[in-house]
Amino acid sequence: MLRTALSALLLGILFILSCQNKEVQTSSEVKDLIPKSQYAMLIVESESCIYCKQLDKDLRNDPRLKNALKGMDVLRLLAESNARVRYRLDGKEGETTEEELARALNVRAYPHIIFYDSKGNIVLRIPGYAPPKTLACAIEYVKNELYNKENINQYLKRENCV
Repeated sequence: MLRTALSALLLGILFILSCQNKEVQTSSEVKDLIPKSQYAMLIVESESCIYCKQLDKDLRNDPRLKNALKGMDVLRLLAESNARVRYRLDGKEGETTEEELARALNVRAYPHIIFYDSKGNIVLRIPGYAPPKTLACAIEYVKNELYNKENINQYLKRENCV
């Protein structure tokens, strides 16, 4: 009887201790995809995407990309995630899940890079992986607002980016 009582007491203490000092992620936490800078680069990725991992490595290690991205927000969206996001994109503003937003943006390939301005106007989409040199040129194309003047493919060819 005493052994049973001590076991129950020990289990109760262990249960109480295991519940303390744990950070609990609440569903009220919302990721903000509204850019603070003039432009944002939204990377829509998938957990199983090897090219997404390569893009992440490129962004961390390639000096051309690091330099090109100065002054531009880099945001990420995980296509399989149910995490809440706040967005201003494609003429709409609201709150939804990452998965629902990826679907609403009609993303079908990963990574899918979407460049947009602070008002949420999408100015360029790159479906799929782009090598660092090409991506750095695309970033400059957006930052210099050349999307108003010429086609991205013409620009990339003219600048020897492909």
